[in-house]
Amino acid sequence: MKRYLTFLWDCFRLSFTGDWRYHLWMTVLTLISLGGVYAYSQQLVNGLITTGMTDQVSWGLYIANFTYLVGLAAAAAMLVIPVYVYRNLHLHDVVIFGELLAVSVILMCLLFVTVDLGRPDRFLHLLLRFNFPMSMLTWDVIALNGYLLLNLHICGYLIYCAYCGRKPSKAFYIPFVFVAIAWAISIHTVTAFLYVGLGGRPFWNSAIIAPRFLASAFAAGPAFIILTLQIVRRFTRHQVSDEALFTLRRIVQVAMIINLFLLVCELFTEFYADTAHGASAHYLFLGLHGHNALVPWIWTAIVLNLLATALFMLPASRALPTLNAACVMAIIGIWIEKGMGLIVPAFVPTPLGEMVEYLPTLHETMVCLGIWAFGLLVYTILVRVSVPVLAGEITFARRWGRPAPGAPDSHSSDALKTT
Repeated sequence: MKRYLTFLWDCFRLSFTGDWRYHLWMTVLTLISLGGVYAYSQQLVNGLITTGMTDQVSWGLYIANFTYLVGLAAAAAMLVIPVYVYRNLHLHDVVIFGELLAVSVILMCLLFVTVDLGRPDRFLHLLLRFNFPMSMLTWDVIALNGYLLLNLHICGYLIYCAYCGRKPSKAFYIPFVFVAIAWAISIHTVTAFLYVGLGGRPFWNSAIIAPRFLASAFAAGPAFIILTLQIVRRFTRHQVSDEALFTLRRIVQVAMIINLFLLVCELFTEFYADTAHGASAHYLFLGLHGHNALVPWIWTAIVLNLLATALFMLPASRALPTLNAACVMAIIGIWIEKGMGLIVPAFVPTPLGEMVEYLPTLHETMVCLGIWAFGLLVYTILVRVSVPVLAGEITFARRWGRPAPGAPDSHSSDALKTT
């Protein structure tokens, strides 16, 4: 118990140490988070009337971000699968960052669901009336919280073993890794089923929604991790090879192609048949009866996705500046496509034929920015703590001036490897 409490204290202490750039970054994120707390307090007092949502458009920017972030969390599997299934040596040193990202992103997902409820006490209704297995919302709650616990256990166990200077037992984390791989796919599939199962929203009534979710997730997630790993390599002593980045590039490359193919299939189905159920798609891509608020957004997303895919396909993307530009375009394009481009059009027009458009308010935007800032704050702290511990710079034995037999050196990744 003494060793574990010392570990927690050292992690807490590490999260406050760094140069001026680290403190500036953390200060900015803290201020943005506090701005989000203030905006949410106004919403809590006055209700959801402070948002742009209405009776006609009951899901907006909050659920749009939730949908995107669920995919970002599932993308941790794109690091775990090559390492533990295909024994990819290049990603051994960086797999932990994907799992830490999953922890941070799932916390953000839960926060977005909370603020979208309007009243947090409504969670009690879900817990007291746990309608399992009929309710898809209940499945979603189990999937999100289960995935959070799995990644917390895997990351926490590996980091604590590195701190103690001992080799982790495979029996305590390898089975959980393979469960987490299946769970990562399930959280996005269950979220897709949550939308597909709403019969009153024809825009979502498509069997292709779940595969589209997975394809876009496996593109945006590794793209985000590529950018993160370069920041880790630049500002810490952790060694991240270019080959690890290019392995992730190949994953994004394939996922982007599949995502565009599925989008084309969806567009053909909606526009070629030209049924009444295609009204939402017409509103999104071409505008409907003079209402076209989302048209510039979705075409911006399509252009960004096409440019990103073209760059990933070209040999020029093996240069890091070009690769980074392609990753940024993919992240933004998929955020628009899976966020506002997927959620809002399902409510326009309404089942009664009303045309009520949706525009996020300043309060909504501040709350969303606050949650994003909090998630980045958590992820920064997790990375800041894990890098020196996994590198063997911070251990229990060194803290008390004793050598740590078997502890990994500054470039070791034994704690993350499996035979």
